[in-house]
Amino acid sequence: LFTVRHGFPYQPSSMAFDPVQKILAIGTQSGALRLFGRPGVECYCQHESGAAVIQLQFLINEGALVSALADDSVHLWNLRQKRPAVLHSLKFSKERITFCHLPFQSKWLYIGTERGNIHVVNVESFMLSGYVIMWNKAIELSSKAHPGPVVHISDNPIDEGKLIIGFESGIVVLWDLKSKKADYRYTYDEAIHSVAWHHEGKQFICRQGKPIQTITPHGKQPKDGKKPEPCKPILKVEYKTTRNGEPFIILSGGLSYDTVGRRPCLTVMHGKSTAVLEMDYPIVDFLTLCETPYANDFQEPYAVVVLLEKDLVVIDLAQNGYPIFENPYPLTIHESPVTCCEYVADCPADLIPALYSVGSRQKRQGYSKKEWPISGGTWGQGTQSYPEIIITGHADGTVKFWDASAIMLQVLYKLKTAKVFDRNRSKEDKGSAEVSDEDPFAIQIMAWCPESRMLCVAGVSANVIIYRFSKLEVTTEVLLEVRMQYELNDIESPDGGCGGGELPNPGASPQTSGPPSHPSTSSNNSDGGNMPCLNTPLKQSAGFQVDSVVQLVWVSGEPPQQITSLAMNSSYGLVVFGNSNGLAVVDYVQKTVVLNLGTVELYGSNDPYQRQPRSPRKTRQPSGGLCDINEGSATSEDRCKSPTSVPTSMLTLLLCGCFTSLCFLLTVLLSVCPPRGANPLDHRDNSFSRSRSSSVTSIDKEAREAISSFHFSEAFARKGDSTLTPCLYVGTTLGTVLALAITLPPAGEQRQLQPVIISPTGMLVRLKGSVMRMAFLDPTGSVVPPAYEPWFEPNVTADGEEREKVRKRRPVSVSPSTSQDLNESQYAVVCSEKQAKVISLPSQTCISKASITEASFILRADVVQMSQGACLACFCANGHIMTLSVPGLRPLMDVNYLPLTDMRIARTFCFTNLGQAMYLCSPTEAQRLTYSQDTCENLQEMLGELFTPVETPEAPNRGFFKGLFGGGSQSLDREDLFGETSSGKASRSLAQHIPGPGGLEGMKGAASGIVGDLARARIALDERGQKLGELDERTAAMMASADSFSKHAHEVHRKGSQDLSAAE
Repeated sequence: LFTVRHGFPYQPSSMAFDPVQKILAIGTQSGALRLFGRPGVECYCQHESGAAVIQLQFLINEGALVSALADDSVHLWNLRQKRPAVLHSLKFSKERITFCHLPFQSKWLYIGTERGNIHVVNVESFMLSGYVIMWNKAIELSSKAHPGPVVHISDNPIDEGKLIIGFESGIVVLWDLKSKKADYRYTYDEAIHSVAWHHEGKQFICRQGKPIQTITPHGKQPKDGKKPEPCKPILKVEYKTTRNGEPFIILSGGLSYDTVGRRPCLTVMHGKSTAVLEMDYPIVDFLTLCETPYANDFQEPYAVVVLLEKDLVVIDLAQNGYPIFENPYPLTIHESPVTCCEYVADCPADLIPALYSVGSRQKRQGYSKKEWPISGGTWGQGTQSYPEIIITGHADGTVKFWDASAIMLQVLYKLKTAKVFDRNRSKEDKGSAEVSDEDPFAIQIMAWCPESRMLCVAGVSANVIIYRFSKLEVTTEVLLEVRMQYELNDIESPDGGCGGGELPNPGASPQTSGPPSHPSTSSNNSDGGNMPCLNTPLKQSAGFQVDSVVQLVWVSGEPPQQITSLAMNSSYGLVVFGNSNGLAVVDYVQKTVVLNLGTVELYGSNDPYQRQPRSPRKTRQPSGGLCDINEGSATSEDRCKSPTSVPTSMLTLLLCGCFTSLCFLLTVLLSVCPPRGANPLDHRDNSFSRSRSSSVTSIDKEAREAISSFHFSEAFARKGDSTLTPCLYVGTTLGTVLALAITLPPAGEQRQLQPVIISPTGMLVRLKGSVMRMAFLDPTGSVVPPAYEPWFEPNVTADGEEREKVRKRRPVSVSPSTSQDLNESQYAVVCSEKQAKVISLPSQTCISKASITEASFILRADVVQMSQGACLACFCANGHIMTLSVPGLRPLMDVNYLPLTDMRIARTFCFTNLGQAMYLCSPTEAQRLTYSQDTCENLQEMLGELFTPVETPEAPNRGFFKGLFGGGSQSLDREDLFGETSSGKASRSLAQHIPGPGGLEGMKGAASGIVGDLARARIALDERGQKLGELDERTAAMMASADSFSKHAHEVHRKGSQDLSAAE
């Protein structure tokens, strides 16, 4: 699985910045590591231990990062690869790590501990040096008290041999590394938090000792010479100098104690001016970004990065007023808690530009005009041919649209659904009704048609809002509000039957007081707890604009049941939603309720659960909501017609003054109960085994069978049908799938006038567990997309014929021929939380069945289109992600990915086409993953590079006089001081070295900078020695050959001499 993480790092704990590479690193309390470069270059890593990251240190311009964790381990990360990996780890066993410091262009890392000691680590080999600064040597010999943990370490900018050590108790020591003794000691009676050097190395800032100057930036200075008033501690301070101006002193904390309730602040002191910048959240850490990485030069600060608990702010120090930079990262996912998500891949190409166009008008003003300063890394080389959009619903009623194409995530458009409601009157109503819902506008479910750009959202307050997309601004003078209400008349006869053969007259019913004269100001029992809509003209900006509001009302002081499922179809002009009582279908073209039924009524006389009327009782308080099961003589056929054809005893239309025109208050008065005679179960029903969600023995619970899913499709509505018709399929929590046929009037003017007829056609299939998802396949196994209406501009009055051409419903591609076997004309895929079935239509025979899980249950299921075909993707509560082929339901993949640890995962997990999925892995972060090999390879190519080869800036010039009189920086041979020859070996029991999974390849990458000079020198020496050895061998061979030649020549000469003597 390939994963990418977006959003703000959850519970941040530390931060670091590479001023040359311009890369920002953030560590979290869960051991996560987030790296940010230029917009679009992000990376997520995770420490295996999961311990909190207490400190981060870049090896500046080396492509490496050191992380210190709360479990007393130190890790070296290689950033020279697309997926950073750990090269080395060091685990301390006897001392707790409290602070780390790595000087620029040094390979020796100082590690301070809770015992007050300082150890030195070679970052090349990640081995401990024998050099140790013991706490009892650092403090006064006469002092017997322990100074506490080390909270600060830094070297003198102009003398590398001098080290400032800060202890928690308030002692600051200037340590001489060569002489191994303290040069100066400063003592203060309060805890120390931070120390900052001046770049000349002659002064530093902290809250200690006998200072030459004491600054209390937020304390009132008495005139009589007394001490200033006490203030809160300064948690961090930075001292940055400029070449042509006053220095900057930047600090967090330090406010006076009388500022109770004041927001956290960052103080910027520059010359005589002091600016206090209020933050929305507590400050975790801050860093000053400077032009140079050298501590002994003028820093020239240009920005401050402030890490807050739930935000990242970058302040421009170069402009007056210190404006902030516009943050290009997708860090506002959690601006309000996410309550639901939708992920759409391969959406229309013109959709993202349209959303960006209207969303760009929502941007705030007043940002810094400079470019974002965190600009390191490079984008990946890969490209993605299809656009993706992620939609998030939030607790405050906002809906955000995100461009998720490629690896990046960028906010496109923000919709505020709470604007429809009157917030002030809502608060008043809450007070009177004592409703304690913290988020009454929270989005619960969303349904979206990308092609028509119709959006439908359901809120926790049992309301549904239908939106149309428009590029033009409009003021809505008529807001039509559809309110549905079941009035319950629970008069039951002693014999178990229901009394009253006719529907109660609304005017005579003891529980019905008639519709209110003004829907928005009603305060009677039936409407007192509803979220009131605005009663003034609503100005709607370009983007998604309110078309209709559907609201379930309170009944007798009881709130309506929350909406559990929602679907829409732009071609049919219908929205359907359901809850634990039943379902309702709304025609948003005619602004009418087409169908309003209890779940039991969908079965008709074929209810498999034989739900009988309850035992008689005198009074029963109705549970308000969409529907309650009760007696009524109206048949299902009567209720399946448009309200324009429903008798006036069932439906009351009231015209009343609202806004500047008329508002329709649509109140459905209906009382129903299960049919008297219910057919017994056939032998197939007897074999039905109920699952986790349906294992109830109470008939009352069965009677409250909830609607769990919907699906619009053009299908074979009845068994043996030969033509496709618009259908609505309904899934319930007891595993039943029911079909309803939809009869639509002709397009054009007739669609505005004639009613839509919906009639139940019976039960299609039953499964174990609640029905999660339904989809339809054509004979080739491809997913049949729902019919849709192409988008048109709703606020432009076009010619009638031209408008109808645009609004014409998309033709269905599947149309069985007369010679085609009807049993193979279409396949219905149904997945419950336990199993999946594929039904052949129109024969309605089960051709495949699979038990997906027995010990667990499915949280999310989708039939998704892959590059090679369709498949069924499931995410189970035990953490497994599974895919099955369709229509065969053969297992394709089973990966143990993520166990369900939070209901947030179950609420936000969703699949999309081309093998991708997403969920909220934390309250502030979204995780995207792919389980498709093709998509995974493509995304790997699109990953950006964090490290780019950049030359390190030149060191500052010492100057003639500074070099002459010793005023320049003093270098230190740390290798000679900390090496094994001079300092000896460290204790093996102190820390354990653990090689990381980065391997030798990462070592080669990390060894290419200053830190790798020695390693390269060693390699060069080895190569030189090897060459010298080879030369020695060749020389020896030549000498041996020369010796052999000499002997051979001597022998020839001797033999020749003998022959010459014999001849004489």
